[in-house]
This record gives sequence, structure tokens and C-alpha cells, in this order.
Amino acid sequence: MEFLTNEKLTIVGAAGMIGSNMVQTALMLGLTNNICLYDVFSAEGVAEEMRQSGFDEATIVSTTDPKEAFTNARYIISSGGAPRKEGMTREDLLAGNSKAAQELGENIKKYCPDAKFCVIIFNPADITGLVTLVHSGLKPNQVATLAALDSTRLKGALAKHFGVSQSVVKNAYTYGGHGEKMAVFASPTTIDGVKLLDIIAGKTKVNGKGLSTDEWAQMQKAVTQGGAKIIELRRRSSFQSPSYLAVKMIEAAMGGEEFYYPAGTYANTSRYNHVMMAMPTRITADGVYTKPVMGTPDEIATLDASYAHLAGLRDQVIAMGALPAVSEWNKTNPNL
Repeated sequence: MEFLTNEKLTIVGAAGMIGSNMVQTALMLGLTNNICLYDVFSAEGVAEEMRQSGFDEATIVSTTDPKEAFTNARYIISSGGAPRKEGMTREDLLAGNSKAAQELGENIKKYCPDAKFCVIIFNPADITGLVTLVHSGLKPNQVATLAALDSTRLKGALAKHFGVSQSVVKNAYTYGGHGEKMAVFASPTTIDGVKLLDIIAGKTKVNGKGLSTDEWAQMQKAVTQGGAKIIELRRRSSFQSPSYLAVKMIEAAMGGEEFYYPAGTYANTSRYNHVMMAMPTRITADGVYTKPVMGTPDEIATLDASYAHLAGLRDQVIAMGALPAVSEWNKTNPNL
């Protein structure tokens, strides 16, 4: 097998369902022959399964020692937080997972300050990603969070409604927070070449079907609650979709196929600043870069509300002590 790189990829939380799926996906896609499985609980069972799967050309190491896990790591994906359970919101995980993110960032700064790219999955991802960035010392374009899952949920919902392939649903994106306060946009989206806004306005149909204003509002709500729906259907939180999308993000950072779905990234504009939030982005070997957010006035107002929610969560984490005051971030991370 030909690999994209031989540089070290460390997967944090590798003993869990998301982590173990990420390990297998990374190996199946041929990302690297140098992979380390890190978990406070032993991930050796996962490592053994991967060896027994016949990934003969890869060196697969598992460890519970952060020094071994992070030393010389160039790429990191972390699902190393508590999972969301039925009846919980992502925000319910705030306190414990913010501390886990702080520890992750400190390990990066201590053992692999030359890391190239880090993807954060564990919830609430916007906050855990921000905490990791501040404590890691990495540049803002080197840390991204999983936000694409909301956009793929929107794409899937639209494809199901119109009875078309997901491949003809273009630019179906959500922005802002990865939670029920996310902003679900319609203005960029086309269905088989037809503008979604024109369908909602009743001007046209696709495959003989329209989408009323009320139906669109219900779909938006369903997308924001997509994670809870998976828990209801499967009696556990999502693991296959976040695993695959996170590995595709790191693949792009390694120089593979560009990742075009929105990613959670550090916002530092006049309107949105000092938070991690989903924005139009591209991930390449140069890192994650943000593009301008374009939308209707109503959509931008929804995004403003999502940003305000994230800023409130950030301030809660500052009060908990997992983040210093915003004015002090530069002392912890000179890149901010």
C-alpha cells in the first residue's frame, strides 16, 4: 500500500467506538504507516484487531502514556472525551470535557509543539477545540473541529425529501455552533441545479416535490437535533459518521483530497471573534482557512445568535478555570 505520509498520526480516545473506527478508516484510506493509539484505557485490543486485519505495512502502537503518544506526533485527532448519552445536550459535557481539552492542549505543547494539524471531535466541540487551541500553542489554522456532520445531515435530509441522490444536493451548509443553536442556511443550496430558496418560495419544484416554509423550518429543527435522533435510533451517540469525516479532515491536512465541508475554526473577525465556530472553510496541506460567510439577513441574524451562545459557553469555561481570560490568551499561546 502507498501511504500519503510516513509522519506520525496519534488518535486520542482510540479505545472508544469513534476512536477505533478512526483508526480503521485512516488505515483503509492509506493515510500513514505510522499510527499511535492513545487512550487512558488500553487501546491494545484495537491495535490487535488492526494487525489481524492485515494492515501489514503499518506500524501500529498503542499506549496509555501521553509522552509516548504525543512525542513526534505531526497529526492528531481526538475523540478523547466523555460521550453524549440519551437525554443529554452537547453542553451538558462542558465541564469535564473542557478539562480533557486543556490536558490535550498541554500535552501537545509539551511533547509535540511542531505538530502540523489537530482535529477535535469530542463535545461540545466548539469549546473543546478552543480550549485545545489556546493551551496547545499551535496556530489557529492548525486546529479544527468537526462541524461537517451538521452539513451532511442537512444534505441527507434534503436528498430524502426530494427523493434524489445526495450528489445533486450542493452547498447544503450549516454554520456557527455544533449544537442546537447552529444556523442552518438555505441561500447557498441547490437541489439538482435548482435554488433551494426558489423552492421554498413556491416558485419551482424538484422531482415533482416542493418544500414549504413550514416544512423547511421543521427540517432545520430536525438537522439541529440530528445527533439526538441518532441516539434515539441506535441507543448510542454517532460514531461512524464523525469517524469518517474527521479522518477525511486529517487526510486533507496531510495533502490528500481537499476537505470542502465547513469546519469549526478560530473566528477572528470584527463580527465574530475569540471563539471556534463553523464557517465556510477549506482544509489543505496548508491548514484550515476561512472564507466569508454569505447569507440572507435572517440567516446572518441566526448566525449572530449562535455566536452569542458560543461566546457565553466560552465565558463559562473561563469562569471554570479551563481557559484564561481572553486578554491573557496571548500569554498562553503567542499565536493568538
